[in-house]
Amino acid sequence: MKPLLFSALFLFTMLQAIAQTCPVIPLPAQYQPGSESFALSKRTAVIAKDASLQPVAAFLREQLLQQYELPAGKATANKIILEHNSNGAPADAYTLRMSENNIHITAAGPEGAFNAVATLLQLTASATRKKDALYIPAWNIDDKPYYTWRGLMLDESRHFFGKEKVKSILDWMAFYKLNRFHWHLTDAPGWRLEIKKYPLLTTIGGIGNHHNPEAPAQFYTQDDIREIVAYAQARYITVIPEIDMPGHASAANRAYPAFDGGGTEKYPSFTFNPGREGTYQYLANILQETDALFPSQMIHLGGDEVTFGNKGWESDTGVIRLMQSHGLTSRKAVEDYFIQRMADTVIGMHNKVLAWDEVATATLPVNKTIVCWWRQDKPENLRLALDKGYQVILCPRLPFYFDFVQDSSHKIGRRWAKGELNNIQSVYDFDASRLPAAKDHSNNILGVQACLWTEVIADNRRLDFMLFPRISALAETAWTAPEKKNAAQFFQRLQSHLQLYQQHHLYYFDMSAPDKHPETGKPTNEKYID
Repeated sequence: MKPLLFSALFLFTMLQAIAQTCPVIPLPAQYQPGSESFALSKRTAVIAKDASLQPVAAFLREQLLQQYELPAGKATANKIILEHNSNGAPADAYTLRMSENNIHITAAGPEGAFNAVATLLQLTASATRKKDALYIPAWNIDDKPYYTWRGLMLDESRHFFGKEKVKSILDWMAFYKLNRFHWHLTDAPGWRLEIKKYPLLTTIGGIGNHHNPEAPAQFYTQDDIREIVAYAQARYITVIPEIDMPGHASAANRAYPAFDGGGTEKYPSFTFNPGREGTYQYLANILQETDALFPSQMIHLGGDEVTFGNKGWESDTGVIRLMQSHGLTSRKAVEDYFIQRMADTVIGMHNKVLAWDEVATATLPVNKTIVCWWRQDKPENLRLALDKGYQVILCPRLPFYFDFVQDSSHKIGRRWAKGELNNIQSVYDFDASRLPAAKDHSNNILGVQACLWTEVIADNRRLDFMLFPRISALAETAWTAPEKKNAAQFFQRLQSHLQLYQQHHLYYFDMSAPDKHPETGKPTNEKYID
């Protein structure tokens, strides 16, 4: 009888804990339930008490207008008040106080206020509708992120999704307080960024995708880019473009073969030519136009998997001369030389350089370089980058590559050497403190990022299937301190988010009902290159 009684008491305690858990994803740092509900109606006023918070108030008002007409002027009933408070808190931290009559948001700056708005909108989404009002259970929240960098990468070279889908992704990123959008715009299958000085990059280099090399050219005009960047900025999301080099250059080389550094039979025209001086000016011109479009002051240079197509460098007369004149003794040394020169170009434009972890061997300015560690089977590269003092973003294939399958029943997508997959539990369970190299360098870990490579993601429905609900686990891993995380509570909170996905017509994967949205997509038999 005692074991049964203990089990009953334990279950009651767990249910109480879940009931008292804030329903928001990612879980706030500190929270307490209130005893009242705030009635949101068409008479609710949204008031910013500081001019710097007016754009955030306008964003909140616009979002709420989708359900109610909310006046911007004097309150006739209850109020949502946004207030600046420079009490020494981080710029992205906030407090949220709710009562029957008022919601009071305080933050040191607009970013923190926006994070509070994201929390409030989640609470609103799960509120109870009665007559002409939406009753939001009150919560008192003090919150700040665990990581500065909470990122998502989208590969649009392999498949192109277009402006409206990118905006939708940015909306969901904002909903989950993800704040860095890494945009992989160039790679072997297609070049997706208009460069006015080199129009063939898009008219020729934009032709094709991973499944169909003859598909009509698809790309973003510079006006498209400005529109999307502004849309992201309104959501306090920084957009970081990636111009991949010196490898993954096939699309660019189709357009301008004079700068082709060769490749292999499997990966033709894979590299830019490091032995031709004109290559550096050509790429500098591209980077200059890129820099003008993206105010992030960060450009990602790729730098990965160059060995897939640089064998020809050994017989290229220009590369041979380069090696002789600079004392370079290997293709890897040439690769590092190339990255160092292009990094100098990016830094000269007052940007920081981002690159994949292969560049850890290069000599780059420590305070201007961010390394993306993606090869979980290469912990030595993480160690090298951290030992050199570089800031690092953790985006290891396991568990943060979202082109990996997320369920043992799925057939389309990647698995690792022993069949490992990236289910939502593995995304949620990631903890940087378990990485030996990271233990002594926690201050150099900027954050985490998921990467959505698109070899097996050809349309919006497939993209939704691979992104949702894993994006929610990514958000909590990026925002919530590891000691505050609780998987059982997370999956309980996730249930209402699955309903929200359904309401927004997303083709998400439901772990508890796998047949609800069967796996879709086109398989590929090719070796993946990222």
